Amino acid sequence: MKLYKLLIIISVNAFLGNSIYAQETLMLNFGEAVELGLKANLDYQIQQNNIEILKKTKQVAVLSHLPSVGINSNLARQTGQQFQQIEGEIVVTNVTNEIVSGGLSLNMPVFNAGKRILDTQSAKMAFEAGENGLERARQQVVFDVAQRYLQVLLDQELLRIASENLENQMQQLAQIEGFVDAGLRTVSDLYNQRSEVARVQSVKVDAQLQLENDLWSLSEYLQLDPQVVPQLEAVDLGGSEQLFKETPLGELYDLAVSNRKDLKQQELLVNSTKKNMQGMKAMYFPRVNAFYNYSTFFTSLDNRSFSEQLFQIYPQNTVGLTLTIPIFSNFQSRLNYSRAKVAYQNQQLQEKALDRKVYQEVRLAWQNYQAAVQKAENTGIQVLAAQEAKNSVQERFRLGLSNFVDLSTANQQLVSAQADQAQAVYRLYFQEVLMKFALGTLEVDG
Repeated sequence: MKLYKLLIIISVNAFLGNSIYAQETLMLNFGEAVELGLKANLDYQIQQNNIEILKKTKQVAVLSHLPSVGINSNLARQTGQQFQQIEGEIVVTNVTNEIVSGGLSLNMPVFNAGKRILDTQSAKMAFEAGENGLERARQQVVFDVAQRYLQVLLDQELLRIASENLENQMQQLAQIEGFVDAGLRTVSDLYNQRSEVARVQSVKVDAQLQLENDLWSLSEYLQLDPQVVPQLEAVDLGGSEQLFKETPLGELYDLAVSNRKDLKQQELLVNSTKKNMQGMKAMYFPRVNAFYNYSTFFTSLDNRSFSEQLFQIYPQNTVGLTLTIPIFSNFQSRLNYSRAKVAYQNQQLQEKALDRKVYQEVRLAWQNYQAAVQKAENTGIQVLAAQEAKNSVQERFRLGLSNFVDLSTANQQLVSAQADQAQAVYRLYFQEVLMKFALGTLEVDG
């Protein structure tokens, strides 16, 4: 009989031990897991890159209020007939003329129906929308990591319960063996207990497999090396008790409206596309630009010095205004305006859909949270009752007043109640995380 127990212990340890302890262990707390998730998440990294583009776009829009400045220079050689003015006459000669020319130009819009201002406002709002979108993407990563992190902790707790139950059943098997040897129990009770030990062993194997799968899911999300297995630091489950139980649904929705970054992002996108649409419409109106040009040149046909020609003889300064009146541009301006208008209308539709989605998410999270609170309270009572029932049946079984079926049933009810309580506690904690995510207040410490 001792050999039988030894074989069971060896087989369980061989199965449970080889998959983890042969690999490298990485100690992680929740904050560290979130940091790894942010570095590994593709969508978050893409949004970070897009922020740089939006930042540059805003910068360009602000600088568009300043004049544009350009310097030009040309070096040329002309060979052939050249026109020269000699003693009041134009003479054509066949010579080689080397020319150096240069200039400075400044252009500044004076009036363009407010397009510069509208473009600047649109770019600033788009940048702010991008920042809010990035923050919401960060909260999404925190939520995803929390979901996987808590699932692994729950699996570890269920595995602990299964291991503890297996140990108790092994002790119960040894006790029944003694009863059978003493003639106090039948051999059928011994075989039933052996069957129960085998069943509990299978439960523990299933719990270990579930833990392995969820550990792999977390490791894959964090993009850990295949040979690295995370060992997670426990979270404080006591701080999650009934945090939102007494808060009315309407108050929670108002809190979500004021905190949800995706709502703020969508509102800014609506206003940004509206400004852009108005800027496109401004292209229908006349535009006035101011300009200043400075030009000079040197020619080898003139015998005077290089600097004298460039800075004294040939410099020219031109200052003026340019009036542009759009009459017909092949409907290009109208097409640009139509595209901007459709983009604005689409953002309005998305804003309405998002408002409805936020309300539905808050309501569903609130309902699930209330159910999780109630279940956590019920499972606490369930465990206490199951423990008392098992103690009573176990004592009656020891005295020969109860049969094996009653003992097995009581033990299974206790283990089931313990598993239900563990799931309820972690579910309540996760529902709090989900509620904070729905409200837009989720942080790493949440």
